[in-house]
Amino acid sequence: MEPQGKLRIGELSRRTGASPSVLRAWEKRYGLITPVRSGGGLRLFSGEDEARILSMQRHMEAGLSAAEAARAVIGGVPAPAASPPAAELRTAQADDTSELAEAAAELRAALRALEPDAAQRTIDRLLAVATFEVVAREVLMPYLAELGSRWREGDASIAEEHLATHVLRGRLLGMLSSGPPAAGPGAILASPPEELHDIALLILAVALQRRGWRIVLLGSDSPIDTVREAAARLDLDYVVIAATTPERLTAVRGELADLAADRRLMLAGPGADEQFAASVGAELLLGDPISAARQLGQAGRS
Repeated sequence: MEPQGKLRIGELSRRTGASPSVLRAWEKRYGLITPVRSGGGLRLFSGEDEARILSMQRHMEAGLSAAEAARAVIGGVPAPAASPPAAELRTAQADDTSELAEAAAELRAALRALEPDAAQRTIDRLLAVATFEVVAREVLMPYLAELGSRWREGDASIAEEHLATHVLRGRLLGMLSSGPPAAGPGAILASPPEELHDIALLILAVALQRRGWRIVLLGSDSPIDTVREAAARLDLDYVVIAATTPERLTAVRGELADLAADRRLMLAGPGADEQFAASVGAELLLGDPISAARQLGQAGRS
């Protein structure tokens, strides 16, 4: 029987949103948490360990690197109040820049070599030294852009493209499903018919959820009528439609205009521009998914 008040690593992960691999990394690198052994040899964590992890995350969201955040927690520096992540506004700090660059290279190499386990370990390493926002902006989005460029030049194999999609989609969906309950504004996220690329949309979903948004992800190739029905049924004010090419949006121009008449419609991705958004009564989310999350977060507070 487990001692009262002690948590297995899986439960600690569920409560904090940090993966078991990240928890183990923070334990080994920084001595942030200290498990005890049960009579049966299980590693168990306390409520104090949980509080330290949550404090670490808030320090990182305020802009500290992982090493700085750990030192702050161990030193008893109070964490800032929970708020929308601010780390998206910075680049990596001096003490984690080199490790981010090294891990990014390892991720590219693992996916190119078709080694999913190595890719997963590298993602764990990245999330142990930087916030999701920094990893998404400085590693994942550049890799996706590079992969797309190599694909067009014939330098990326079908196998690599499929594996990268599988690994990144799986990881992002896992982060969404394990995220803490949210009580903020709600939004439906979808891509229009025939749009099959949704990694950027998933990054936006995770970034918004980390801001406290309630996310309903319909994903790729979603009929606009279905999106509209879901928004009405769930009574969600915000709808985000993301596309990689203008053709995907122009094909459903009339349906988007109808949707914008009912809900606050945001268009995102390379396929959207200000002129088209205005023509259907929508708003344009600018930049990468992290910038789009910040813009939408500001809209949600207005």
